[in-house]
Amino acid sequence: MNASKLIVAVPSKGRLQENANAFFGRAGLDVVQGRGARDYRGVLRGVDNVEIAFLSASDITTHLAQGLVHMGVTGEDLVRETIPDAQSKVELLTPLGFGHANVVVAVPQAWIDVRSMADLADVAAAFRARREQRMRVATKYVNITRKFFGEHGVADYRIVESLGATEGAPAAGQAEMIVDITTTGATLKANALKILDDGVMLKSEANLVASVTAQWDEQNRESARLILARIAAEEEARTTREIRARIPEFSDSKLKKAAAKFDARLRGRGPDGVIMLSCPKDAAPQLAEWLIKHGAETVTVGALDYVFTAKNPLWEKLAKRLG
Repeated sequence: MNASKLIVAVPSKGRLQENANAFFGRAGLDVVQGRGARDYRGVLRGVDNVEIAFLSASDITTHLAQGLVHMGVTGEDLVRETIPDAQSKVELLTPLGFGHANVVVAVPQAWIDVRSMADLADVAAAFRARREQRMRVATKYVNITRKFFGEHGVADYRIVESLGATEGAPAAGQAEMIVDITTTGATLKANALKILDDGVMLKSEANLVASVTAQWDEQNRESARLILARIAAEEEARTTREIRARIPEFSDSKLKKAAAKFDARLRGRGPDGVIMLSCPKDAAPQLAEWLIKHGAETVTVGALDYVFTAKNPLWEKLAKRLG
């Protein structure tokens, strides 16, 4: 690690890289790959003292655990699977809204009486009693599987680590069931598999993750604070709308009702009875109708670019972990 710089790891290729770059770009932070696609180092335009490391998603997770990078973009499934005692080594700062996938337990569709993990526990016990061997589970998610099965009282199984297409293991006679990652479930259905009703082990997506074990000096902390301020400001703006209306008599009691019904906040009062409110994006149309019913003739709803606040929840979350 370059001790003088904050190292941020992003995926090195594909859709994950595109989405990660777009995520930083929305916050006004452009990821620049020094000498083109073959360069594995870059910069984050907009904040000094930051170096970008382009790595695979799995390598990002490993580097975070070892403290070789300060922050990185990777999937929660990789964090939970590959980092023992993940909570002591990393902090998941915020989900990023892409890379969605679920880690699931899937069994053959022909097992019509097996719909839940409790059913699976019964079938596994009967399988062992009848055949004197445990049912096989094909998976790349060994640690997540053991934890989830233990929580649901499933003991009579053994894991077969999958190196190829996990969904094909039951048809090939390599396993009786699988634990795998899926987005739509279409591949599982194509292989005559079904997800158990309570068999979603983890709803994963890409996260911005910080390493607790990395070397954090004052300069690195300040760079991280600036980055997280931009990200938090963009997220707040994207999920918030600004409401302007002219209501000559907008009392405190009406403001309290707007706050209770629509999570509205007063941002200011202008001349001639103009009020400026903010509220969650989804509540804006309902708030506008409510204001019209209470005397407004016209209500304007505007999108925001950034909303910076004195409190930065993302930085406070990281700072608390770093001490």
